[in-house]
Amino acid sequence: MPIVSLSFPEQMIKEIDHIQETEGFTGRSELVRAAVRLLLEDSKEKDSLTGHVSAIVVVTHDEANEAPITKLKHQFEDIVKTHIHNKVSHSNCVELFILDGEGKKVASMAKEFQKEDKMKSVKLVVI
Repeated sequence: MPIVSLSFPEQMIKEIDHIQETEGFTGRSELVRAAVRLLLEDSKEKDSLTGHVSAIVVVTHDEANEAPITKLKHQFEDIVKTHIHNKVSHSNCVELFILDGEGKKVASMAKEFQKEDKMKSVKLVVI
């Protein structure tokens, strides 16, 4: 099996180590392989969205990282039917987007949020 070197911020390493210990992964490599498998599965699911789709995208981020949210909201304004912002703690925010439009465009919006390293989490739910 080829070896790939990866760099992670310290906080992410702490979280990886915690998940490794609590979830029973034998090492960081096993955990990273499981995470990549999930990402690959998620990507295939998004790539298969076709036709008219209604969906919800939930994004969490630090309060200081509003710029990517605003940029993407405007970039995909033709499919955003509702946008709700809620500050859930001192510095954590949740954004809820209700989307309606072409499946490829819905998937594209979710992927763009996922590419933003300042986002804590991004979830796409097709309804």
